[in-house]
Amino acid sequence: MSHSDAFNLARDWFLAGRRVDMGELAEALSISRATLHRRVGSRDLLLGEILWSLSSASIARLWPSCVGRGAAGVADFVSGYVRFANESPPFRDFLRREPERALRLLTTRASVCQQRTTSRLAELLSGEVSAGRLNPPLPVPDLAYLLVRIGESFVYTDVITGDAPDAEKAHAAVTALLT
Repeated sequence: MSHSDAFNLARDWFLAGRRVDMGELAEALSISRATLHRRVGSRDLLLGEILWSLSSASIARLWPSCVGRGAAGVADFVSGYVRFANESPPFRDFLRREPERALRLLTTRASVCQQRTTSRLAELLSGEVSAGRLNPPLPVPDLAYLLVRIGESFVYTDVITGDAPDAEKAHAAVTALLT
């Protein structure tokens, strides 16, 4: 049993809407919980990597398909990312099933998701600045962080305020900030 075997099975369970339970995962892989923890770390680390794998794939698909570049492209990218999260049944199931854990793993330094998403967005923004298509109102690292937080605001709205998540509001907020 390798790290990738455990990750792939856990990811399959997550995508099927099944709770990733470390005891059940160890049993399914015919290993002890201690061995599983040595291979993949804690449940939070494993869930963080699963969530990042989904986010990373979304990011890779989104930017090339965005309408335009510069501020318009960035707004399209952020709202597309929000739309992806809002329309993902496995993600929404996880958010409903474990809201506190989901918010901790997705919106804090407790997980790789926010750090890596911010880093990827900073790369994208730097490319737009270098190409002369974007005049950032803040230093790129700060702008990337703020744009990620704007996106998060419209993904987790239902958990935080009870309102419906809304990608169009994210688009409007990013457009207002960048233009």
